[in-house]
Amino acid sequence: NISITLSEQEEKIVKKHAKNNNCSVSDFIRNAILEKIENEYDLKCYKKAMHEYKKNPKTYTIEEIKKLEM
Repeated sequence: NISITLSEQEEKIVKKHAKNNNCSVSDFIRNAILEKIENEYDLKCYKKAMHEYKKNPKTYTIEEIKKLEM
């Protein structure tokens, strides 16, 4: 279990947002945390891919990729 401390105002905002999205506060917080982690991971992958692309800006068509995989 994880517990967090929110101000009264923050708690009201979280409860209202959860209600507006037809979910429990627990589900809302869980989903928000997991979405944040996913976004950070996606950004990390994007930065790595851009770094690789800048080192070698070669691009491939779908057909070229299919041939490479065979």
